[in-house]
Amino acid sequence: MKAQVIFCLLFFLALIRQPLDAQQFVTDNGKVTFISKASLSEFEGKSNLLQGVVDLDKNLLDFYLDLNTIKTGIGLRDRHMRENYLETKKFPFAEFTGKIQDIPTLEIGQEKSVRAKGKFKIHGVEREIEVPGKLKKLNEQELSLSADFKVLLSDYNISIPKVMFYELAEEQIVIIDAVLKKK
Repeated sequence: MKAQVIFCLLFFLALIRQPLDAQQFVTDNGKVTFISKASLSEFEGKSNLLQGVVDLDKNLLDFYLDLNTIKTGIGLRDRHMRENYLETKKFPFAEFTGKIQDIPTLEIGQEKSVRAKGKFKIHGVEREIEVPGKLKKLNEQELSLSADFKVLLSDYNISIPKVMFYELAEEQIVIIDAVLKKK
C-alpha cells in the first residue's frame, strides 16, 4: 500500500512538473515592419499585432499577421495596398511556419543567433525560405525573438503599382521583433 501511494505521488508530481518545464512561448503583440526602398520612394508599413509561438521542445515556430493591421502612415496608400496588391479580402494573413536549424541552449540574458527554415505564405503563395534571427532568454518566463528577411513580391504573385505616387520596390525587407511569454 505504501509503495502504491509513493508511486501515485511520484506520478502526480511528474504530471504537474511537465507543464512547468515546457518550453512554449507565445505572443499576440509582436512587431512587424516592412520597408520598401524604391528609387523615388521609401516608406514603411508597421503592425504591432503579430501573433506567434516558439515551442523549443517541439522545435516549432509559427507566426502569422492579419495584413489588414499594417499601417504605412497614409490611409489612401493603406487602402490601395490592401485592396489592389495584397488583396486582403481573399488573402488576409501572412504566415511563417518552420523549425530552428540548431536549437541553442539559452541562458538568461544571453542572445544567440539562429536560423529558421520553413514555409512563408502570403497572397495565397507558399514558399520555402530560410530566416536568420536572434533568440534571447530575458528571464524564466520571457523570450525575445528578432529576425529580418527579404521578400520578392513577384515570388508571391503580388503586382507592383505602376502609378509613380505609389512606387513600390520589388524587394521588401521584413523585420520582426517580439517578446514571447511562457505558456
